[in-house]
Amino acid sequence: MPNAVSTGFAIPRLAIPALLLQTGGGKRAGEIYVMERVPQHAGHETALDMLNRPEGFFPFRPKDDGKAVLLVTKARTVTLTVPRTTTPEDPDRLSVARTGRLELMLADGSRLTGSATIELPQHHSRLLDYLNASAEPFFAITTADEIHVVNRAHVLYARPED
Repeated sequence: MPNAVSTGFAIPRLAIPALLLQTGGGKRAGEIYVMERVPQHAGHETALDMLNRPEGFFPFRPKDDGKAVLLVTKARTVTLTVPRTTTPEDPDRLSVARTGRLELMLADGSRLTGSATIELPQHHSRLLDYLNASAEPFFAITTADEIHVVNRAHVLYARPED
């Protein structure tokens, strides 16, 4: 579960463990900071909410250097992976959404497989519709234990699995 922390930011934040993959670099464990409350849904901000905010950078504290906070550019962020338990899920929304399995081929040659939660009208509920439904730079796919927030600009292609 996320921990409340006092940071240099004016709005109270929660620390969430995360695994960061950037272009030209390996994966790096650490934590991100999300707002305790957001207007668009109940509970705290999600990693997806945070990455889709208009600011170009976000704070990331690497696990291997707990004192340093890096200001990471979103444009060079390929994926940000967080434990599924850190993201509040709305059972009412999930009960009417469709789930689609897909495999992503990322620009660095890595593959990512998971499920997308498709909250679109029935006649527009294909994976193609999900991937094209938003102009926001990031989207999420989930596995049993994790949520992978993926930068659209770093996806070479998606392959539907169902």
